[in-house]
Amino acid sequence: MKIAIIGGGAGGFFTAIQIKENYPDSKVVIFEKTNKILSKVKISGGGRCNVTNACTDITELSKAYPRGERFLKKAFHQFNTTDIQKWFKNKNVPLITQNDNCVFPKSQQSQSIIDCFLQECLRLNIKIETNHNVIKLLKSNKVFKVYFKDKNIQKFDKIVIATGGSPKIKTLKWLEELGHNIEDPVPSLFTFNMPNEKITKLMGVVVKNTLINIQKTKLKTKGSLLITHWGMSGPAILKLSAYGARILNSLNYNFCIQVNWINIVNTELVKYKIENIINKNLNKKVQNVKFFDIPIRLWKYLLKKIEFSEDKTCHQLGKKGIDKLINILTNDIYRAEGKTTFKEEFVTCGGVSLNDIDANTMQSKVIKNLYFTGEVMNIDGITGGYNFQAAWTTAFIAAKLQT
Repeated sequence: MKIAIIGGGAGGFFTAIQIKENYPDSKVVIFEKTNKILSKVKISGGGRCNVTNACTDITELSKAYPRGERFLKKAFHQFNTTDIQKWFKNKNVPLITQNDNCVFPKSQQSQSIIDCFLQECLRLNIKIETNHNVIKLLKSNKVFKVYFKDKNIQKFDKIVIATGGSPKIKTLKWLEELGHNIEDPVPSLFTFNMPNEKITKLMGVVVKNTLINIQKTKLKTKGSLLITHWGMSGPAILKLSAYGARILNSLNYNFCIQVNWINIVNTELVKYKIENIINKNLNKKVQNVKFFDIPIRLWKYLLKKIEFSEDKTCHQLGKKGIDKLINILTNDIYRAEGKTTFKEEFVTCGGVSLNDIDANTMQSKVIKNLYFTGEVMNIDGITGGYNFQAAWTTAFIAAKLQT
């Protein structure tokens, strides 16, 4: 049995390894269109590779996928976060779990994951072909013909598509021509550009517990926020960009966000807490008093934004001053005018419609013996190791190769 894996990324390699474990006599070839394999693995997590998330509850785990939640909920019963951690442990790649549940190799080097995959390919005699760009598939008499850009044609019994996310629909046309429905791809997991907001001068400041809304939408999320020299980033922003991928695209990435810097929505509670702090620090300058868990640079910026003088004391605040503090802490508004995506790490919303794929086998419902794994499908997760987990899970299932 000859099997072609189209795509030399995480899902492609894991599928190939699993197939050879399941079918030792099969001939497996990985085709990568560029000269780089496992490129996303290499740079993921700042070069450390966030291989999965430590969440073990399948229902909760599934909620981390704006696209594919129900589809993956079925799949995770076959292979989940616990399974992939056991797999790496058995391959002598120890992992560690951070406080935020992100799981990394203990070496803190993505190369540990890459080396593991390459060693397995060598052990299992899996062939790796780079610079092989597939442009068309045809099936006749139960055999697939794979057409490459260099006009080479090869035949295979089964095909696994593991090409990853695509930012442009034209690169998915060859799958559409096979009869699959394609959901238009748009960016997911991006940061917000704020070229006209002075808060960018605070680049590097992290606020651990924020609540963020996109005005005029129902989009809302909470978590850590990072101020950058171009705008805002961090888990809260990236999560919001994932869940709002299509809505923000329809707004042409021009919108206002409402930031609650303290993640408390009850303004009466905020008022009560502020008054308690004031009563304990009546003669101190407001800028020198710690109000909630606000970094000092941000605190001074917010006070300047509401035109509080540097010498203003807590005793001088009064009702109007307290109301201004409540508003700036719970309802601070900024305009986003564009997005920033990182080319090598891009994640897309869109791809092959999940209606065309069997969640129990990852086999195409359109063409028998054609399988899919990873982000080429209309599946994407929030930041935190979830996208890699979707790749491992779908690869494990696809590798069973239904007969």
